[in-house]
Amino acid sequence: MSASLTPPIISPLQATDPLDTQQFRAALGLFATGVTIVTARAEDGSLVGLTANSFNSVSLSPPLVLWSLAQRAGSMPVFSRGSHYAIHILGADQKALAQRFATRDIDRFDGVRWHEGLAGVPLLDGCVAVFECANRSRYEEGDHVIFVGEVERCHRVEQGQPLIFHGGRYFTELPI
Repeated sequence: MSASLTPPIISPLQATDPLDTQQFRAALGLFATGVTIVTARAEDGSLVGLTANSFNSVSLSPPLVLWSLAQRAGSMPVFSRGSHYAIHILGADQKALAQRFATRDIDRFDGVRWHEGLAGVPLLDGCVAVFECANRSRYEEGDHVIFVGEVERCHRVEQGQPLIFHGGRYFTELPI
């Protein structure tokens, strides 16, 4: 007897059913994404960075990308007022870096190798790709702000495997 290849039937929600936010979040977690760190420099010169998986391409001409940040994030003023930021796509060997930049109340840059990019934005060493962006536009939607950046410079390594986030966990490749 062979195993059935028919996918399970999922009953649709009725129009009167309230949206369960935990189920919504769990369903979103089934979409595998890459892992990025977004960095900027504050007006006082301090460095800001955070882990984000809400990254997407928007346009090739002009070159635009987007990412989003919770409105209540402590770094929101820096990203809202700043002229530039950088988006770093992390490699499969950078899980610890992703976790570091997702941790609160620490100096996320302590011991991390970086150099200055456009407008003094910190560029993290060793990432598989980096997009240096001008802060083009912002859109407040729900509890987040969507940032659209115009890519002014882009760097990538020739061969590199990305770090993947799926179901609340990091992977260097997705299990089959």
